[in-house]
Amino acid sequence: MSDEFAPILPYPGASDYERYLQTDALLALQRLPAEWVHRDELLFMVVHQSSELWLKLACFEVEEATRLVEARDLAAALRLLGRAAACVEYVEGFLEHLERMSPWEYQTIRKALGHGSGFDSPGFRELRRVSPPLGEAFHGLRRERGLSLADVYVHGREHEDLYQLAEALTEWDERVSVWRFRHYKVVARIIGEDVVGTQGTPVELLGGLVKHQLYPELWRVRTELTNRSNEE
Repeated sequence: MSDEFAPILPYPGASDYERYLQTDALLALQRLPAEWVHRDELLFMVVHQSSELWLKLACFEVEEATRLVEARDLAAALRLLGRAAACVEYVEGFLEHLERMSPWEYQTIRKALGHGSGFDSPGFRELRRVSPPLGEAFHGLRRERGLSLADVYVHGREHEDLYQLAEALTEWDERVSVWRFRHYKVVARIIGEDVVGTQGTPVELLGGLVKHQLYPELWRVRTELTNRSNEE
């Protein structure tokens, strides 16, 4: 057999595919069967580890989109924000797999988590860090054009790029809210609503956080527009 396509990248692995993606290291991040307290630990770990990867990508895209908005390259920013929202949608979809675990059998896994909690998710912390600057960049551009938030919608055809950006921020906010809601429902479905989490936080408090919005002004303006239309 010819060595023409033998691996050439300087990383561990039997092929360049494995070397480039570092699959040996990636697939070694999950515990071995002998270490499991329950076979569903693999499911639990794969869902959460893959979620962290997608959240990492989502936040990376949002941060770059913010820079592009500040540079007034809105077309490029919109493309990245669409990708970021899709990333969070994938993470939301992964939660369905957790609902396929038995609520009783999950208790065995839960005892092995220590004080581990979704509140400590690096991806979620990054999401909260990168989102406010995006909103500030949007409002900076809006003010630069002398527009109120309502103006962006009422005169959307005259400022199509700014309108699309406002909607991209709304979509990002909505995707994050839906993910948080689905996470809350998964937790409630598996361990119940009237219990305390692994860090002493009541599950019902998690439910209350579902109402949190990244850009509340983008939701309030819809009420303003409805009232304005009713008055005309």
